[in-house]
Amino acid sequence: MEELTSSHILSLLLCSFLALSPIAFAAEVTDTLGKGQNVSDGETLVSAGGSYTLGFFSPGVAAKRYLGIWFTMSEDVVSWVANADRPLTDAFGVLVISGTGSLLLLDSSGQVVWSSNTTGTGFMTAQLLNSGNLVLSDGSGGAAMWQSFDHLSNTQLPGMKIGRNLWTGAEWRLTSWRSLNDPSPGNFHYTTNLEGVPQNVLLDGDKVIYRTGPWNGQWFSGVTEMATYSDMFAYQLTNTPSEVTYGYVAKPGAPLSHLLLTHDGVFRRLVWEPSSRAWKVFFQGPRDICDDYGKCGVFGMCNANAPSTSFCSCIKGFSPTSPVQWKMRGTSSGCRRNVMLDCGNGTSTTDGFVVMHGLKLPDTRNASADASITLEECSAKCLANCSCLGYAALDIRGGGVGTGCIIWKDDLMDLRYVDGGQTLYLRSAKSELAEVRYPAFPTGLIIGASIASLVMVLFALWLFAVVRRRRRESRISVDNAQGGANGAGADTRSNPALTVQSVRAVGLPTITEATGNFSEANIIGEGEYSVVYKVLFIPCTYQLTFVTD
Repeated sequence: MEELTSSHILSLLLCSFLALSPIAFAAEVTDTLGKGQNVSDGETLVSAGGSYTLGFFSPGVAAKRYLGIWFTMSEDVVSWVANADRPLTDAFGVLVISGTGSLLLLDSSGQVVWSSNTTGTGFMTAQLLNSGNLVLSDGSGGAAMWQSFDHLSNTQLPGMKIGRNLWTGAEWRLTSWRSLNDPSPGNFHYTTNLEGVPQNVLLDGDKVIYRTGPWNGQWFSGVTEMATYSDMFAYQLTNTPSEVTYGYVAKPGAPLSHLLLTHDGVFRRLVWEPSSRAWKVFFQGPRDICDDYGKCGVFGMCNANAPSTSFCSCIKGFSPTSPVQWKMRGTSSGCRRNVMLDCGNGTSTTDGFVVMHGLKLPDTRNASADASITLEECSAKCLANCSCLGYAALDIRGGGVGTGCIIWKDDLMDLRYVDGGQTLYLRSAKSELAEVRYPAFPTGLIIGASIASLVMVLFALWLFAVVRRRRRESRISVDNAQGGANGAGADTRSNPALTVQSVRAVGLPTITEATGNFSEANIIGEGEYSVVYKVLFIPCTYQLTFVTD
Protein backbone atom coordinates (compact mmCIF):
# COMPACT_ATOMS: atom_id res chain seq x y z
CA MET A 1 0.00 0.00 0.00
CA GLU A 2 1.19 3.42 -0.94
CA GLU A 3 2.22 5.45 2.06
CA LEU A 4 -0.14 8.31 2.86
CA THR A 5 1.45 11.70 2.55
CA SER A 6 0.47 14.72 4.57
CA SER A 7 -1.35 16.13 1.54
CA HIS A 8 -3.40 12.94 1.18
CA ILE A 9 -4.33 13.06 4.86
CA LEU A 10 -5.39 16.70 4.55
CA SER A 11 -7.56 15.88 1.52
CA LEU A 12 -9.27 13.01 3.35
CA LEU A 13 -9.98 15.21 6.34
CA LEU A 14 -11.42 17.94 4.11
CA CYS A 15 -13.66 15.44 2.30
CA SER A 16 -14.85 14.03 5.62
CA PHE A 17 -15.64 17.54 6.86
CA LEU A 18 -17.57 18.40 3.71
CA ALA A 19 -19.50 15.14 3.87
CA LEU A 20 -20.70 16.00 7.35
CA SER A 21 -21.19 19.72 6.83
CA PRO A 22 -24.62 21.40 6.56
CA ILE A 23 -23.70 22.62 3.08
CA ALA A 24 -23.37 19.05 1.91
CA PHE A 25 -26.80 18.25 3.34
CA ALA A 26 -28.27 21.24 1.52
CA ALA A 27 -26.99 19.90 -1.79
CA GLU A 28 -29.16 16.80 -1.32
CA VAL A 29 -32.31 18.75 -0.46
CA THR A 30 -34.98 19.30 -3.11
CA ASP A 31 -37.83 21.27 -1.52
CA THR A 32 -37.17 20.98 2.24
CA LEU A 33 -34.76 22.60 4.67
CA GLY A 34 -34.33 21.08 8.14
CA LYS A 35 -32.49 21.93 11.33
CA GLY A 36 -28.78 21.71 10.90
CA GLN A 37 -29.07 22.41 7.19
CA ASN A 38 -28.74 25.62 5.23
CA VAL A 39 -29.12 27.19 1.81
CA SER A 40 -26.08 29.20 0.79
CA ASP A 41 -25.79 31.67 -2.08
CA GLY A 42 -25.68 29.58 -5.25
CA GLU A 43 -27.87 26.80 -3.81
CA THR A 44 -31.64 26.49 -4.12
CA LEU A 45 -34.78 24.75 -2.95
CA VAL A 46 -37.10 23.65 -5.75
CA SER A 47 -40.76 22.73 -5.28
CA ALA A 48 -41.64 19.10 -5.98
CA GLY A 49 -43.46 20.03 -9.17
CA GLY A 50 -40.55 22.16 -10.31
CA SER A 51 -42.57 25.36 -10.80
CA TYR A 52 -40.95 27.45 -8.05
CA THR A 53 -37.38 28.01 -6.86
CA LEU A 54 -36.02 29.58 -3.66
CA GLY A 55 -32.55 31.05 -3.61
CA PHE A 56 -30.45 34.19 -3.86
CA PHE A 57 -30.74 36.66 -6.73
CA SER A 58 -29.76 40.16 -7.87
CA PRO A 59 -32.48 42.02 -9.83
CA GLY A 60 -30.21 44.88 -10.80
CA VAL A 61 -26.92 45.71 -9.12
CA ALA A 62 -24.94 42.50 -8.77
CA ALA A 63 -23.48 43.62 -5.45
CA LYS A 64 -26.96 43.57 -3.85
CA ARG A 65 -28.21 40.08 -3.05
CA TYR A 66 -31.70 39.08 -1.95
CA LEU A 67 -33.33 35.83 -0.80
CA GLY A 68 -36.53 35.16 -2.73
CA ILE A 69 -38.88 32.80 -4.54
CA TRP A 70 -39.34 32.94 -8.31
CA PHE A 71 -40.93 31.03 -11.17
CA THR A 72 -38.46 28.41 -12.30
CA MET A 73 -39.22 28.90 -16.00
CA SER A 74 -39.20 32.71 -15.67
CA GLU A 75 -36.50 33.71 -13.20
CA ASP A 76 -37.15 37.42 -13.61
CA VAL A 77 -40.61 37.07 -12.00
CA VAL A 78 -40.02 37.00 -8.25
CA SER A 79 -43.08 36.29 -6.12
CA TRP A 80 -41.59 36.83 -2.64
CA VAL A 81 -38.52 38.56 -1.18
CA ALA A 82 -37.29 38.06 2.40
CA ASN A 83 -34.89 40.97 2.81
CA ALA A 84 -36.47 43.44 0.37
CA ASP A 85 -35.42 46.52 2.36
CA ARG A 86 -32.07 45.15 3.58
CA PRO A 87 -30.00 43.63 0.78
CA LEU A 88 -26.83 41.63 1.37
CA THR A 89 -23.66 43.25 0.10
CA ASP A 90 -21.86 40.05 -0.93
CA ALA A 91 -22.53 36.48 -2.03
CA PHE A 92 -22.00 34.87 1.37
CA GLY A 93 -25.52 34.94 2.76
CA VAL A 94 -27.06 31.78 4.18
CA LEU A 95 -30.59 30.65 5.18
CA VAL A 96 -30.81 28.46 8.30
CA ILE A 97 -33.31 27.30 10.92
CA SER A 98 -32.25 28.40 14.39
CA GLY A 99 -32.32 26.26 17.49
CA THR A 100 -35.38 28.19 18.69
CA GLY A 101 -37.40 27.47 15.58
CA SER A 102 -36.95 30.58 13.45
CA LEU A 103 -35.93 30.93 9.86
CA LEU A 104 -32.87 33.16 9.77
CA LEU A 105 -31.05 34.90 6.93
CA LEU A 106 -27.45 35.55 7.97
CA ASP A 107 -24.84 37.72 6.30
CA SER A 108 -21.16 36.90 5.94
CA SER A 109 -20.45 38.09 9.49
CA GLY A 110 -23.21 35.95 11.03
CA GLN A 111 -25.54 38.89 11.65
CA VAL A 112 -29.28 38.32 11.28
CA VAL A 113 -30.53 40.23 8.23
CA TRP A 114 -34.06 38.77 8.27
CA SER A 115 -36.03 36.47 10.59
CA SER A 116 -39.44 34.77 10.65
CA ASN A 117 -39.64 35.65 14.36
CA THR A 118 -41.13 32.29 15.33
CA THR A 119 -40.51 29.92 18.21
CA GLY A 120 -40.91 26.18 18.02
CA THR A 121 -39.71 22.88 19.34
CA GLY A 122 -39.17 19.50 17.79
CA PHE A 123 -37.87 18.81 14.32
CA MET A 124 -38.47 22.08 12.44
CA THR A 125 -38.59 22.07 8.66
CA ALA A 126 -39.14 24.67 5.97
CA GLN A 127 -40.69 23.36 2.76
CA LEU A 128 -41.29 25.08 -0.59
CA LEU A 129 -44.70 23.82 -1.72
CA ASN A 130 -45.99 23.40 -5.26
CA SER A 131 -48.10 26.51 -4.73
CA GLY A 132 -44.96 28.65 -4.28
CA ASN A 133 -45.61 28.97 -0.54
CA LEU A 134 -42.63 28.56 1.83
CA VAL A 135 -43.99 26.93 4.99
CA LEU A 136 -42.24 26.54 8.37
CA SER A 137 -43.67 23.78 10.59
CA ASP A 138 -42.64 21.53 13.45
CA GLY A 139 -43.51 18.27 11.71
CA SER A 140 -46.50 17.55 13.94
CA GLY A 141 -48.98 17.97 11.10
CA GLY A 142 -50.60 20.99 12.68
CA ALA A 143 -50.96 24.50 11.32
CA ALA A 144 -47.95 26.17 9.85
CA MET A 145 -46.00 28.30 12.29
CA TRP A 146 -45.05 30.68 9.52
CA GLN A 147 -45.66 30.92 5.75
CA SER A 148 -44.54 33.30 3.02
CA PHE A 149 -48.18 33.64 1.80
CA ASP A 150 -48.82 35.75 4.91
CA HIS A 151 -46.04 38.16 3.99
CA LEU A 152 -46.86 39.40 0.51
CA SER A 153 -44.52 41.22 -1.79
CA ASN A 154 -45.76 42.65 -5.10
CA THR A 155 -47.31 39.39 -6.34
CA GLN A 156 -50.48 37.45 -5.55
CA LEU A 157 -50.37 33.75 -6.41
CA PRO A 158 -53.31 31.32 -6.45
CA GLY A 159 -54.08 30.47 -2.83
CA MET A 160 -52.90 33.84 -1.49
CA LYS A 161 -55.41 36.32 -0.15
CA ILE A 162 -55.49 40.05 0.35
CA GLY A 163 -57.55 41.84 2.98
CA ARG A 164 -57.58 41.65 6.76
CA ASN A 165 -58.04 39.22 9.62
CA LEU A 166 -60.56 41.01 11.84
CA TRP A 167 -59.67 38.96 14.92
CA THR A 168 -55.89 39.39 14.88
CA GLY A 169 -55.67 42.63 12.92
CA ALA A 170 -53.26 41.05 10.44
CA GLU A 171 -53.42 42.70 7.02
CA TRP A 172 -52.51 41.21 3.68
CA ARG A 173 -51.80 43.56 0.80
CA LEU A 174 -49.53 43.79 -2.21
CA THR A 175 -46.78 46.41 -2.09
CA SER A 176 -45.01 47.56 -5.22
CA TRP A 177 -41.26 47.48 -5.62
CA ARG A 178 -39.57 50.88 -5.45
CA SER A 179 -38.28 50.43 -8.98
CA LEU A 180 -37.91 47.71 -11.57
CA ASN A 181 -34.60 46.61 -10.01
CA ASP A 182 -35.22 47.59 -6.39
CA PRO A 183 -37.54 45.28 -4.39
CA SER A 184 -37.67 47.60 -1.37
CA PRO A 185 -41.25 48.77 -0.59
CA GLY A 186 -42.66 51.31 -3.05
CA ASN A 187 -45.55 53.78 -2.80
CA PHE A 188 -48.35 51.64 -4.27
CA HIS A 189 -50.56 49.14 -2.44
CA TYR A 190 -53.38 46.84 -3.56
CA THR A 191 -55.83 45.30 -1.11
CA THR A 192 -59.46 44.56 -0.25
CA ASN A 193 -61.11 47.58 1.34
CA LEU A 194 -63.18 46.92 4.46
CA GLU A 195 -65.22 50.12 4.51
CA GLY A 196 -68.87 49.84 3.49
CA VAL A 197 -69.29 47.11 0.86
CA PRO A 198 -65.98 45.28 0.12
CA GLN A 199 -64.12 46.14 -3.07
CA ASN A 200 -60.48 46.02 -4.08
CA VAL A 201 -58.59 49.31 -4.22
CA LEU A 202 -55.23 50.51 -5.52
CA LEU A 203 -53.61 53.20 -3.41
CA ASP A 204 -50.78 55.65 -3.93
CA GLY A 205 -49.77 56.09 -0.31
CA ASP A 206 -53.15 56.56 1.39
CA LYS A 207 -54.92 57.95 -1.69
CA VAL A 208 -57.25 55.72 -3.73
CA ILE A 209 -56.31 55.93 -7.41
CA TYR A 210 -58.27 52.95 -8.74
CA ARG A 211 -60.96 50.60 -7.51
CA THR A 212 -62.55 47.46 -8.93
CA GLY A 213 -66.11 48.19 -7.86
CA PRO A 214 -67.99 45.99 -5.35
CA TRP A 215 -68.11 42.20 -5.51
CA ASN A 216 -71.38 40.93 -7.06
CA GLY A 217 -71.05 37.22 -6.36
CA GLN A 218 -69.28 36.46 -9.64
CA TRP A 219 -66.78 39.27 -10.23
CA PHE A 220 -66.06 42.86 -9.30
CA SER A 221 -68.62 45.10 -11.02
CA GLY A 222 -65.89 47.11 -12.77
CA VAL A 223 -63.84 44.08 -13.88
CA THR A 224 -66.28 42.19 -16.08
CA GLU A 225 -63.27 40.65 -17.86
CA MET A 226 -63.07 38.18 -14.98
CA ALA A 227 -65.92 36.24 -16.61
CA THR A 228 -63.76 35.52 -19.67
CA TYR A 229 -61.20 33.48 -17.72
CA SER A 230 -63.45 31.97 -15.06
CA ASP A 231 -62.82 28.59 -16.69
CA MET A 232 -59.23 28.83 -15.41
CA PHE A 233 -59.71 30.35 -11.97
CA ALA A 234 -62.25 30.32 -9.14
CA TYR A 235 -62.62 33.60 -7.27
CA GLN A 236 -63.66 34.05 -3.68
CA LEU A 237 -64.44 37.12 -1.61
CA THR A 238 -64.87 36.28 2.07
CA ASN A 239 -66.87 38.70 4.22
CA THR A 240 -67.34 37.24 7.70
CA PRO A 241 -66.94 38.47 11.29
CA SER A 242 -63.46 36.94 11.27
CA GLU A 243 -62.07 38.26 7.99
CA VAL A 244 -62.69 40.27 4.83
CA THR A 245 -60.43 38.90 2.10
CA TYR A 246 -60.22 38.21 -1.62
CA GLY A 247 -58.34 35.37 -3.28
CA TYR A 248 -58.45 32.97 -6.18
CA VAL A 249 -57.43 29.40 -6.92
CA ALA A 250 -56.37 27.77 -10.17
CA LYS A 251 -58.68 25.11 -11.56
CA PRO A 252 -57.21 21.75 -12.65
CA GLY A 253 -55.22 22.10 -15.84
CA ALA A 254 -54.97 25.88 -15.60
CA PRO A 255 -51.64 27.44 -16.60
CA LEU A 256 -49.38 29.22 -14.13
CA SER A 257 -50.51 32.74 -13.29
CA HIS A 258 -49.98 35.63 -10.92
CA LEU A 259 -51.29 39.09 -10.13
CA LEU A 260 -48.57 41.72 -10.25
CA LEU A 261 -48.51 45.25 -8.83
CA THR A 262 -45.87 47.09 -10.85
CA HIS A 263 -43.50 49.71 -9.49
CA ASP A 264 -45.38 52.43 -11.43
CA GLY A 265 -48.79 51.60 -9.99
CA VAL A 266 -50.43 49.22 -12.48
CA PHE A 267 -52.19 46.03 -11.45
CA ARG A 268 -52.01 43.15 -13.94
CA ARG A 269 -53.25 39.56 -14.20
CA LEU A 270 -50.62 37.55 -16.09
CA VAL A 271 -50.96 34.00 -17.42
CA TRP A 272 -48.07 31.85 -18.69
CA GLU A 273 -48.36 30.62 -22.27
CA PRO A 274 -46.07 27.57 -22.64
CA SER A 275 -46.00 27.63 -26.46
CA SER A 276 -44.51 31.12 -26.61
CA ARG A 277 -42.86 30.89 -23.19
CA ALA A 278 -44.17 34.33 -22.31
CA TRP A 279 -46.59 35.98 -19.92
CA LYS A 280 -49.88 37.18 -21.43
CA VAL A 281 -51.75 40.11 -19.91
CA PHE A 282 -55.37 39.07 -19.23
CA PHE A 283 -56.35 42.24 -17.37
CA GLN A 284 -54.83 45.56 -16.40
CA GLY A 285 -56.10 48.23 -14.06
CA PRO A 286 -56.30 51.12 -14.46
CA ARG A 287 -57.13 50.18 -18.05
CA ASP A 288 -58.04 53.64 -19.42
CA ILE A 289 -58.72 57.25 -18.41
CA CYS A 290 -62.11 56.37 -16.91
CA ASP A 291 -60.46 54.06 -14.36
CA ASP A 292 -58.73 57.04 -12.77
CA TYR A 293 -60.59 57.39 -9.49
CA GLY A 294 -63.12 60.25 -9.45
CA LYS A 295 -62.28 61.34 -13.00
CA CYS A 296 -65.68 63.05 -13.45
CA GLY A 297 -66.35 64.01 -9.82
CA VAL A 298 -69.54 63.32 -7.85
CA PHE A 299 -72.58 62.38 -9.96
CA GLY A 300 -70.37 62.50 -13.06
CA MET A 301 -70.29 59.69 -15.61
CA CYS A 302 -67.17 58.66 -17.55
CA ASN A 303 -67.37 57.05 -20.98
CA ALA A 304 -64.04 55.83 -22.36
CA ASN A 305 -65.56 55.44 -25.84
CA ALA A 306 -66.53 59.11 -26.07
CA PRO A 307 -64.36 61.68 -27.90
CA SER A 308 -61.27 62.66 -25.94
CA THR A 309 -62.72 66.08 -25.18
CA SER A 310 -65.91 64.73 -23.64
CA PHE A 311 -65.15 61.66 -21.55
CA CYS A 312 -67.23 63.14 -18.73
CA SER A 313 -70.93 64.01 -18.57
CA CYS A 314 -73.44 64.53 -15.79
CA ILE A 315 -75.91 61.74 -15.08
CA LYS A 316 -79.61 62.36 -15.80
CA GLY A 317 -81.07 65.10 -13.64
CA PHE A 318 -77.71 66.74 -12.89
CA SER A 319 -75.67 69.62 -14.34
CA PRO A 320 -72.01 70.67 -13.89
CA THR A 321 -71.30 72.27 -10.53
CA SER A 322 -68.92 74.65 -12.29
CA PRO A 323 -69.85 75.07 -15.99
CA VAL A 324 -66.81 77.28 -16.55
CA GLN A 325 -64.44 74.59 -15.28
CA TRP A 326 -66.21 71.89 -17.33
CA LYS A 327 -65.76 73.94 -20.50
CA MET A 328 -62.03 73.94 -19.70
CA ARG A 329 -62.15 70.13 -19.16
CA GLY A 330 -61.87 70.52 -15.40
CA THR A 331 -64.44 67.93 -14.34
CA SER A 332 -63.27 67.01 -10.83
CA SER A 333 -65.86 69.33 -9.26
CA GLY A 334 -68.58 66.98 -10.49
CA CYS A 335 -72.28 67.67 -10.91
CA ARG A 336 -75.24 68.89 -8.85
CA ARG A 337 -78.93 67.99 -8.89
CA ASN A 338 -81.26 70.09 -11.03
CA VAL A 339 -84.43 69.50 -8.99
CA MET A 340 -84.66 68.77 -5.27
CA LEU A 341 -85.95 65.39 -4.20
CA ASP A 342 -89.32 64.96 -2.49
CA CYS A 343 -88.55 63.28 0.80
CA GLY A 344 -92.17 62.91 1.85
CA ASN A 345 -91.24 62.83 5.54
CA GLY A 346 -90.73 59.10 5.25
CA THR A 347 -94.43 58.43 4.60
CA SER A 348 -95.02 59.21 0.94
CA THR A 349 -92.97 60.59 -1.91
CA THR A 350 -93.30 61.44 -5.58
CA ASP A 351 -89.69 60.42 -6.24
CA GLY A 352 -88.87 57.51 -8.49
CA PHE A 353 -85.86 55.88 -10.06
CA VAL A 354 -84.00 56.37 -13.31
CA VAL A 355 -82.58 53.04 -14.46
CA MET A 356 -78.94 53.17 -15.57
CA HIS A 357 -77.47 50.09 -17.24
CA GLY A 358 -73.93 48.84 -17.89
CA LEU A 359 -72.04 50.53 -15.06
CA LYS A 360 -69.19 50.02 -12.68
CA LEU A 361 -71.17 50.73 -9.54
CA PRO A 362 -70.24 53.86 -7.53
CA ASP A 363 -67.69 53.84 -4.72
CA THR A 364 -69.09 51.67 -1.93
CA ARG A 365 -66.86 52.78 0.94
CA ASN A 366 -69.83 54.71 2.38
CA ALA A 367 -72.55 52.34 1.15
CA SER A 368 -74.43 49.69 3.13
CA ALA A 369 -75.60 46.23 2.14
CA ASP A 370 -78.39 43.83 3.07
CA ALA A 371 -78.19 40.33 1.59
CA SER A 372 -81.48 39.15 3.08
CA ILE A 373 -83.97 41.20 1.00
CA THR A 374 -85.13 41.20 -2.60
CA LEU A 375 -84.42 43.97 -5.08
CA GLU A 376 -88.08 45.06 -4.89
CA GLU A 377 -87.81 45.38 -1.13
CA CYS A 378 -84.59 47.30 -1.65
CA SER A 379 -86.47 49.83 -3.81
CA ALA A 380 -89.10 50.38 -1.13
CA LYS A 381 -86.43 50.66 1.54
CA CYS A 382 -84.62 53.35 -0.46
CA LEU A 383 -87.79 55.42 -1.05
CA ALA A 384 -88.63 55.29 2.64
CA ASN A 385 -85.25 56.77 3.56
CA CYS A 386 -84.74 60.46 2.82
CA SER A 387 -80.97 59.93 2.67
CA CYS A 388 -81.05 57.16 0.06
CA LEU A 389 -79.74 58.35 -3.31
CA GLY A 390 -79.78 55.05 -5.19
CA TYR A 391 -79.59 51.29 -4.95
CA ALA A 392 -78.39 48.21 -6.83
CA ALA A 393 -78.40 44.42 -6.53
CA LEU A 394 -75.78 42.97 -4.21
CA ASP A 395 -75.61 39.55 -5.90
CA ILE A 396 -76.24 38.85 -9.59
CA ARG A 397 -75.80 35.09 -9.45
CA GLY A 398 -78.78 33.20 -10.80
CA GLY A 399 -79.58 35.76 -13.47
CA GLY A 400 -82.53 38.12 -13.52
CA VAL A 401 -82.31 41.46 -11.76
CA GLY A 402 -80.28 40.02 -8.88
CA THR A 403 -80.84 39.76 -5.15
CA GLY A 404 -79.77 41.58 -2.04
CA CYS A 405 -79.34 45.31 -1.74
CA ILE A 406 -76.64 47.98 -1.83
CA ILE A 407 -77.82 51.45 -0.78
CA TRP A 408 -75.92 54.70 -1.27
CA LYS A 409 -76.61 57.59 1.09
CA ASP A 410 -73.70 59.83 0.12
CA ASP A 411 -72.68 61.43 -3.16
CA LEU A 412 -72.19 58.90 -5.96
CA MET A 413 -68.53 58.90 -6.92
CA ASP A 414 -66.45 57.22 -9.65
CA LEU A 415 -69.18 56.18 -12.08
CA ARG A 416 -68.24 54.79 -15.49
CA TYR A 417 -69.63 52.64 -18.28
CA VAL A 418 -68.21 49.13 -18.73
CA ASP A 419 -69.16 46.33 -21.11
CA GLY A 420 -71.40 43.92 -19.22
CA GLY A 421 -71.68 46.26 -16.25
CA GLN A 422 -74.44 46.33 -13.64
CA THR A 423 -77.68 48.28 -13.23
CA LEU A 424 -77.98 51.25 -10.89
CA TYR A 425 -81.33 52.68 -9.80
CA LEU A 426 -80.84 56.42 -9.33
CA ARG A 427 -83.34 58.25 -7.13
CA SER A 428 -84.79 61.20 -9.05
CA ALA A 429 -87.48 63.86 -8.71
CA LYS A 430 -90.85 63.34 -10.43
CA SER A 431 -90.14 65.95 -13.10
CA GLU A 432 -87.00 64.06 -14.14
CA LEU A 433 -89.03 60.88 -14.63
CA ALA A 434 -91.60 62.37 -17.06
CA GLU A 435 -89.56 61.68 -20.15
CA VAL A 436 -88.99 58.05 -19.26
CA ARG A 437 -92.26 57.17 -17.54
CA TYR A 438 -93.47 55.00 -20.42
CA PRO A 439 -90.31 53.94 -22.18
CA ALA A 440 -92.01 50.99 -23.91
CA PHE A 441 -94.59 53.18 -25.69
CA PRO A 442 -93.06 56.23 -27.47
CA THR A 443 -96.38 58.02 -28.09
CA GLY A 444 -94.95 61.02 -29.97
CA LEU A 445 -93.07 58.78 -32.35
CA ILE A 446 -96.14 56.63 -33.03
CA ILE A 447 -98.40 59.65 -33.76
CA GLY A 448 -95.83 61.20 -36.08
CA ALA A 449 -95.38 57.94 -37.96
CA SER A 450 -99.16 57.53 -38.29
CA ILE A 451 -99.63 61.01 -39.80
CA ALA A 452 -96.79 60.42 -42.23
CA SER A 453 -98.30 57.10 -43.29
CA LEU A 454 -101.73 58.68 -43.85
CA VAL A 455 -100.23 61.42 -46.05
CA MET A 456 -98.39 58.81 -48.12
CA VAL A 457 -101.60 56.79 -48.63
CA LEU A 458 -103.58 59.86 -49.74
CA PHE A 459 -100.81 60.87 -52.14
CA ALA A 460 -100.76 57.35 -53.62
CA LEU A 461 -104.55 57.43 -54.18
CA TRP A 462 -104.34 60.83 -55.90
CA LEU A 463 -101.50 59.68 -58.13
CA PHE A 464 -103.43 56.54 -59.08
CA ALA A 465 -106.48 58.60 -60.07
CA VAL A 466 -104.40 60.96 -62.25
CA VAL A 467 -102.64 58.12 -64.06
CA ARG A 468 -105.92 56.29 -64.65
CA ARG A 469 -107.60 59.41 -66.06
CA ARG A 470 -104.72 60.12 -68.42
CA ARG A 471 -104.66 56.52 -69.59
CA ARG A 472 -108.38 56.67 -70.36
CA GLU A 473 -107.98 59.92 -72.27
CA SER A 474 -105.14 58.40 -74.31
CA ARG A 475 -107.30 55.44 -75.32
CA ILE A 476 -110.11 57.78 -76.43
CA SER A 477 -107.64 59.76 -78.54
CA VAL A 478 -106.51 56.61 -80.36
CA ASP A 479 -110.11 55.50 -80.99
CA ASN A 480 -110.97 58.92 -82.40
CA ALA A 481 -107.93 58.80 -84.67
CA GLN A 482 -108.92 55.38 -85.97
CA GLY A 483 -112.47 56.54 -86.63
CA GLY A 484 -111.22 59.51 -88.70
CA ALA A 485 -108.94 57.32 -90.74
CA ASN A 486 -111.84 55.03 -91.66
CA GLY A 487 -114.05 57.92 -92.72
CA ALA A 488 -116.57 57.17 -90.05
CA GLY A 489 -117.40 60.11 -87.86
CA ALA A 490 -117.86 59.73 -84.14
CA ASP A 491 -121.15 60.40 -82.47
CA THR A 492 -120.32 62.80 -79.69
CA ARG A 493 -123.74 62.49 -78.27
CA SER A 494 -123.22 58.81 -77.56
CA ASN A 495 -119.68 59.47 -76.15
CA PRO A 496 -119.58 62.78 -74.29
CA ALA A 497 -115.90 62.29 -73.41
CA LEU A 498 -114.96 63.07 -76.96
CA THR A 499 -116.30 66.58 -76.59
CA VAL A 500 -113.56 67.53 -74.13
CA GLN A 501 -110.60 66.87 -76.44
CA SER A 502 -108.88 70.17 -77.14
CA VAL A 503 -106.31 68.93 -79.73
CA ARG A 504 -106.48 67.08 -82.99
CA ALA A 505 -105.90 63.37 -82.72
CA VAL A 506 -103.15 61.72 -84.72
CA GLY A 507 -104.15 59.01 -87.10
CA LEU A 508 -102.83 55.49 -86.82
CA PRO A 509 -100.98 55.64 -90.16
CA THR A 510 -99.11 58.71 -88.96
CA ILE A 511 -98.22 56.98 -85.67
CA THR A 512 -97.11 53.87 -87.49
CA GLU A 513 -94.81 55.88 -89.70
CA ALA A 514 -93.50 58.03 -86.82
CA THR A 515 -92.51 54.98 -84.74
CA GLY A 516 -90.92 53.05 -87.58
CA ASN A 517 -93.82 50.64 -87.69
CA PHE A 518 -93.55 50.19 -83.92
CA SER A 519 -89.95 49.09 -84.24
CA GLU A 520 -88.34 47.62 -81.09
CA ALA A 521 -85.32 49.78 -81.86
CA ASN A 522 -87.43 52.84 -81.08
CA ILE A 523 -88.67 51.65 -77.66
CA ILE A 524 -87.41 54.04 -74.98
CA GLY A 525 -89.38 52.75 -72.02
CA GLU A 526 -91.73 50.05 -70.87
CA GLY A 527 -94.12 49.99 -67.92
CA GLU A 528 -96.63 47.57 -66.47
CA TYR A 529 -99.40 48.67 -68.82
CA SER A 530 -97.69 50.40 -71.76
CA VAL A 531 -94.71 50.77 -74.08
CA VAL A 532 -93.17 54.17 -74.92
CA TYR A 533 -91.68 54.74 -78.41
CA LYS A 534 -89.29 57.32 -79.75
CA VAL A 535 -91.04 59.43 -82.45
CA LEU A 536 -89.03 59.85 -85.64
CA PHE A 537 -91.10 62.83 -86.81
CA ILE A 538 -94.44 64.41 -86.11
CA PRO A 539 -96.34 67.10 -88.01
CA CYS A 540 -96.45 70.40 -86.21
CA THR A 541 -100.24 70.44 -86.40
CA TYR A 542 -100.58 67.38 -84.26
CA GLN A 543 -100.00 66.47 -80.61
CA LEU A 544 -99.21 62.83 -80.06
CA THR A 545 -100.65 61.04 -77.08
CA PHE A 546 -100.27 57.29 -77.46
CA VAL A 547 -100.24 54.30 -75.17
CA THR A 548 -100.23 50.74 -76.48
CA ASP A 549 -101.11 47.70 -74.39
